[in-house]
Amino acid sequence: MIFQQPSTDSVRRRYQAGKKLRRRLPREDQAHWAPAKNRPDPLVTLARVNKGRVQKLLPEKYKRMRLSPFSFFRGAAVLMASDLATLRDTGITVQLCGDAHVRNLGAYAAPDGRLVFDINDFDETIPGPWEWDVKRLATSLVLAGRESAQPEWRCEESVRAFVWSYRQHLREFATMPFTALARHLITRRRGEPLLEDMFREAQRITPDRNLRKFTVVTGGRIRFHDKRPDIQHVPSRTAADIVDALKLYRATLNASRRRTFERYQPCDVAFKLVGTGSVGTRDYLVLLFGNDVNDPLFIQVKQELPSCYQSYLKSVPLRIVHQGRRVAEGQQMMQTLSDPFLGYTQCDGHDYLVRQLADHKAGLAPTELKGRTLLAYAGLCGEVLAKGHARTGDAAVLAGYVGASGKLDKAIATFAAAYAEQTEADYKVFVRSLRKRALIHRHDVRTRQP
Repeated sequence: MIFQQPSTDSVRRRYQAGKKLRRRLPREDQAHWAPAKNRPDPLVTLARVNKGRVQKLLPEKYKRMRLSPFSFFRGAAVLMASDLATLRDTGITVQLCGDAHVRNLGAYAAPDGRLVFDINDFDETIPGPWEWDVKRLATSLVLAGRESAQPEWRCEESVRAFVWSYRQHLREFATMPFTALARHLITRRRGEPLLEDMFREAQRITPDRNLRKFTVVTGGRIRFHDKRPDIQHVPSRTAADIVDALKLYRATLNASRRRTFERYQPCDVAFKLVGTGSVGTRDYLVLLFGNDVNDPLFIQVKQELPSCYQSYLKSVPLRIVHQGRRVAEGQQMMQTLSDPFLGYTQCDGHDYLVRQLADHKAGLAPTELKGRTLLAYAGLCGEVLAKGHARTGDAAVLAGYVGASGKLDKAIATFAAAYAEQTEADYKVFVRSLRKRALIHRHDVRTRQP
């Protein structure tokens, strides 16, 4: 065996290697956005991700997407993936969140009970260019700011604050021992009223609260209520299949969590519509009880389709054989602390992610992102994304490229404003298509209903 020891100037050399990448792609060039001459019809691109979904639910997805340009953006990650793939990048690979936008970050409970702030949605996670996450989150800040009636200068200021924070924290993480980086948490701090507000809201979202929100007592039995289209009971065969799939899921937990989970008994199963981009996937809720009726556990069994970025990447490092595992492991790589019941399973030929349902989970709506709140939130986004990228890529190389000046801040702000305009143009095409009912069934795919 040959033992290797890094040199004392390892970080500096990697930082310099990152600086050299500016010759390949100057930071100012990150501002560029113009649709490719052969850009596909956005409706055709959107329809690509419908394969494998429950077709009768697509009208509900489109209904949610048509609420605003930002809502459309949330459900149209594949459009941005297609567009980002036409742009140059530095070649620095990290684990992408994939759907990095302001609604996919928030507060949640860590396994030890602490409330932390982090990315909390990983359906599209996959290794890819760091720029793709940065540009998507930056564009979401502009769209969210516009939705809350912020002036354009404030929206662009928020993007510069986001990228500044991303750069500053990358420089910090680049010199941090890997074990310290692995423990880095964004939690309660002095002088952070925005975090305090989110944590106060998260404290109210408990299993008991979910019990009151999602269940009723009928015939002496606690069960999910039926409030279509958001939540409804499933046929007994489907319920049995989902409960049976939890046996496979248990094997993905560590011994301690597995033993805890095995002490809970399933009592009911329902189908639930979730999010915006996820509508159309098979998503089930399982209600379990432990010690007694005052000890509920809500488990979400969520179908995972291939990442919308996969077909646009030049290469996928590892063959992905289970989409639920892809999401669970991507989440564990990017988050400092993850849901203790995070795992995956398979049922009826579909891959599923398994996790707790909204346990102490809270975030901000776009309409709350106003004035100084928008800027403060943008800074938190920069720290969170820098942490995830530093944990899964070479922070020193990336810090070397992004540098200490504001050149990248200005470039990404210019890009975000331009791509927000593109999103609004695509949104108008989308809304017109819905009026003509041209998008509802672009894919002739036969899918079994939930």
